[in-house]
Amino acid sequence: MNGQELIQALRAGQRVYGTAIYSPSPIWPRVVQNLDLDMVFIDTEHTPQDRNMISWMCNAFAALNLAPVVRIPEPDPYLAQMTLDGGAHGIIAPYIEHPEQVKELGGAVKFGPLKGEKLRAALDGEAELEPALAEYLAARNANKALFVNIESVPALERLDEILLSPWIDCVLVGPHDLSCSLGLPEQYDHPVFDQAIRSVISKSRAAGVGVGIHHNFTHHEIAWVNAGANLVMHSSDISSFNRALTAEFKRIREETDDVGQIVDENVHF
Repeated sequence: MNGQELIQALRAGQRVYGTAIYSPSPIWPRVVQNLDLDMVFIDTEHTPQDRNMISWMCNAFAALNLAPVVRIPEPDPYLAQMTLDGGAHGIIAPYIEHPEQVKELGGAVKFGPLKGEKLRAALDGEAELEPALAEYLAARNANKALFVNIESVPALERLDEILLSPWIDCVLVGPHDLSCSLGLPEQYDHPVFDQAIRSVISKSRAAGVGVGIHHNFTHHEIAWVNAGANLVMHSSDISSFNRALTAEFKRIREETDDVGQIVDENVHF
């Protein structure tokens, strides 16, 4: 998918598949392409990737028709535009709690490169854009998606207001941060946590935007997809690497004596 196809699929309620990618290896995009995904989630909030590397990753994945969506370190409209200029097809804004944050990000993602007082007046409905400019901006930004991270109790409480924004394309729940904000750290089976997730799913789909939960545990994800989530944002390259090799080495150790070989120091290779 490209960004425009991603937006259309998410808003239409179609199933979209993605994973988080942390490795900047030049070999990795071709490997990821074999997973039959629609998009990749590239994180700059919790990983030490620089601007140049993120741009390289975005352009590599975009060339393979995997829409690159980047989580910026903070919900800042200037960071959003900078990341889009580097090749991202979408922005994930972390820890959104106020409608005003969404308006500013919507201006950056959907109206770039417009800035300043003219943009503010347009966003606030105080002045209409000239027809030629409005047409130009719509075409220029048609493939730029806006995802908002819902990760806290205040975000849950203001979700109805947040979803009034016409510029959100998808809600992405951060389950770890949300569980902590609820006072239930990593208690993903707790009924209060599950109800919070289902409420986000229901409200997001009713608002006509995509919704997903970035999670590692498939039994939770399957239940939430069956409840209406249409973005399957499963795991990451590092998490999957860790789980797979841990299980494989565990099996090897269990099915062998694990004594190892004694090396004769007098033997030279």
